[in-house]
Amino acid sequence: MKLPIYQVDAFASDLFKGNPAAVIPLDDWLDDTLMQKIAQENNLSETAFFVKANTGYELRWFTPKEEVDLCGHATLATAHVLYQHLGYDEKSISFHTKSGMLEVSKTTQGYSMDFPASVLEEVPVPLALLRGLGDIEPVQVLAAFDYVVVLKNEAQLKALEPDYNAWRELELRGVVVTAKGDNMDFVSRCFFPKLKVDEDPVTGSAHCELAPYWARTLDKTQLCASQISHRGGTILCNVKDERVMLIGPAIDYMHGEINYIE
Repeated sequence: MKLPIYQVDAFASDLFKGNPAAVIPLDDWLDDTLMQKIAQENNLSETAFFVKANTGYELRWFTPKEEVDLCGHATLATAHVLYQHLGYDEKSISFHTKSGMLEVSKTTQGYSMDFPASVLEEVPVPLALLRGLGDIEPVQVLAAFDYVVVLKNEAQLKALEPDYNAWRELELRGVVVTAKGDNMDFVSRCFFPKLKVDEDPVTGSAHCELAPYWARTLDKTQLCASQISHRGGTILCNVKDERVMLIGPAIDYMHGEINYIE
């Protein structure tokens, strides 16, 4: 059996920037174990699989270690594959996912994703989290599905060299570290060592946590964010009630085939 596979740089207009994701269209769902093996073989932060449904598409995401409930950049990459390669021409795409229905539409600025907002709450600070920060002192520690650490400025965020072994002990999915930006509304770096993704280049799902926080902090609903990883990426965020619109472009890197699966 041959399977088509696309690799797309999401939240990027140029190759080798943003966050790469693999996208695999399916006629029917494969066994979960096989999809996990494919994701492990791809060795990207996310591999997306999708199947046509009665209305829209069913969409699932796998890291090299496990399936996850929400992934922004691989959703954007999937929409890009549908619009650019598979002849999809409707105004928006409905994705049925573990995080509910996600709508993606094509815009002049790229692809706009309608995601659920996550409300951050203050939590007791785990010692492992502090060990992972080293000498850097957090301004605030909050949590939703990740720990979110607020630092005093962008320079401190750039200088951060986490202890990944310490953060593998943490209960939640990952650690998102953020600060007010020098030239952007806010900046971030995202770390998921438990998922075998030490630092993720650009993380759409994390902005479901970050955008509502910074919207309240800065008293504005439209924000421009930058994830300052080694690849870098920019996400436009629009916060409205309990939803977050995340907007960014995508560019093809590769189209190929998975040769044979028993």
